Amino acid sequence: MQLSQLQQGQEATITGFSELSNDVRKKLMVMGLLPNTAVKLIRTAPMGDPLQVEVRGVSLAVRTNIADSILVEAK
Repeated sequence: MQLSQLQQGQEATITGFSELSNDVRKKLMVMGLLPNTAVKLIRTAPMGDPLQVEVRGVSLAVRTNIADSILVEAK
């Protein structure tokens, strides 16, 4: 399942990444989006981009095309 497929308020665990350049992957990891980390979708912007997610108590905005490449396992 992809991070962008979560419903508002749904929690999941990041399992990995697909189709991301090394630079983007490193930036995500610096922001705390690491494998085996809990993530919660707070809300989606009215036009669908970006997504607001909470990771380790921090709220982040993630573009939908990047969220499509973050693999998660829903809880």
